[in-house]
Amino acid sequence: MTRKQKRLSVIAGGLAFLGAATGLTFYALGQKASYFYMPADLTTASLQPGQRIRLGGLVEKGSLQRGQGTTVAFSVTDKQKDVKVTYTGILPDLFREGQGVITEGSFGADGVFVADSVLAKHDENYMPKEVADSLKAKGVWEESKSE
Repeated sequence: MTRKQKRLSVIAGGLAFLGAATGLTFYALGQKASYFYMPADLTTASLQPGQRIRLGGLVEKGSLQRGQGTTVAFSVTDKQKDVKVTYTGILPDLFREGQGVITEGSFGADGVFVADSVLAKHDENYMPKEVADSLKAKGVWEESKSE
């Protein structure tokens, strides 16, 4: 093998390695993806049982119910449809009714969304971008409310 052929084989091997690493990275990231939905979007979505999603909207007023220990139940709404959510864990300090929230989890067999994480707005001027954009598109959220 000549010097030029050795150099080309090393370059080809390196490119093959980089290609395989890139492919495996994209495959792994695709497996961890959780898609964002608003409650009204769920009527047209085709979700697999146990599929992880992110559910966002406003915490419906009067829907917060505390259970035993750290279990809470509440409804997430986009003013068109609402979804019942259960969560076991410590809620963020600023979690309250009428505020924007994103929950991550999956639907149980009874149709209730079982969240394993809850993200609430972190100050008075913030609404999660995904939630704000979806609510603005539906005409529910107005910019003046967030100022």
